[in-house]
Amino acid sequence: MKNLLTFITGLGFGIGLIISGMTNPAKVIGFLDLFGQWDPSLMFVMMGAIFVTFFGFKFIEKRKVTYFKESLHLSGKTHINKDLVVGSILFGAGWAMAGLCPGPALVALGSGNQKAIIFVVAMLAGMYIHDHPYRKSFSESSV
Repeated sequence: MKNLLTFITGLGFGIGLIISGMTNPAKVIGFLDLFGQWDPSLMFVMMGAIFVTFFGFKFIEKRKVTYFKESLHLSGKTHINKDLVVGSILFGAGWAMAGLCPGPALVALGSGNQKAIIFVVAMLAGMYIHDHPYRKSFSESSV
């Protein structure tokens, strides 16, 4: 039952990304082009996502377990540090250049979108670099 619910939820999320245009890099870049041919339509998608997320988190913060009686592990981190700022800038720059972010890129990957394929490969390489050489050098320098 848990796997079926997870599949249905993911399928709904993916369909929502496709319908909203979040898997279309040209539409996303148009949204981010404030001084050119700005397309504000994705602003409504983001406002809806923020609304759902805000109330969703308020709901789950009150619960200590999931519907499947598994414990919830929310980070609880609220501080801003250099790594968060640098990571946010890199994420935003990549999003602006590619017109994709991780979720929509994975959905677009299913359609064989060549830009999504390149993006996902680069994303996986970045994750590997962060998790291996970067973390190793960071942990050695802090000793």
